[in-house]
Amino acid sequence: MRLTIGVLLAVLFTPLAQAELIDEINDRGELRIAVQSDAAPYAFKQDEHLTGFDIELGQALAKELDLRAEFIETPAAQVLPGVESGKFDITVDKPDEENKLAPALSASQPFGEQHLVIPFQKDNPAFESAVNNALQRLKDNGRLAELEQKWFP
Repeated sequence: MRLTIGVLLAVLFTPLAQAELIDEINDRGELRIAVQSDAAPYAFKQDEHLTGFDIELGQALAKELDLRAEFIETPAAQVLPGVESGKFDITVDKPDEENKLAPALSASQPFGEQHLVIPFQKDNPAFESAVNNALQRLKDNGRLAELEQKWFP
């Protein structure tokens, strides 16, 4: 009997312990995006305001997800660890052989001619689907190509 009650409690509480990232973000109403403010043309300060490809892409992505974009200036060494820990929801990254994503991270499908990805916490299939669908809409409506032409001439 105790085993049955224990199994039932585990089944009941497991979904609560593994809440989807998309639910947390939707409840908050904002997408926290880590950026490096000294990485032109991706993100940099111009007249004390953040601008660049990552900024405009983040704004477009948040809009597609019906969220506000909150950009958090972060040193390069803290960006991916911050996403992994949940301090930030996403960043924009260009992984290569030397700069692989940590095992605790997943990423969107690669996009654009720069072969960029959007890393986020692993085991969040609904968030992954939402991000990939939003990126596809940005590609389909020409916004992604427009941003690439603007920032990577």
